[in-house]
Amino acid sequence: MTDHVLVPTDASPLSERALTFALEEYAEEAEITLLHVFDFVDAGYGAPMEASLPGYWEDWYETQEEQAEELFADAQETADEYGVTLRTETAVGRPARSIVEFAETETVDHVVMGSHGRSGVSRMLLGSVAETVLRRAPCPVTVVR
Repeated sequence: MTDHVLVPTDASPLSERALTFALEEYAEEAEITLLHVFDFVDAGYGAPMEASLPGYWEDWYETQEEQAEELFADAQETADEYGVTLRTETAVGRPARSIVEFAETETVDHVVMGSHGRSGVSRMLLGSVAETVLRRAPCPVTVVR
């Protein structure tokens, strides 16, 4: 039996599909947690010159929190159609590592995630988050395409 399902989300269409899949499959039997990861490393690669100024990263973090709240509100609207109240969490770090660590520490029974959120060169250079989670997660992982 599945008691706790983790759905990592990054606002990509595939992460939205993953949430819908998790709701359709587990709405009646499991707690569903959305996890959004703030990736400082990825943000640093594309940071503008003013990133070296005092306060830039604090402002960046506040913006990330606001965007996560909007993301969670949209996801809750979807979950309301299934009569489910989602648990929401954020983490700071590399997405794959943060997802695996969350699954280990929070006793997650199943991870449901989109096959990719990135595209183009960044996906090629940084590798696939879904592939890393598949290899390292302590529980079954369903990848939605």
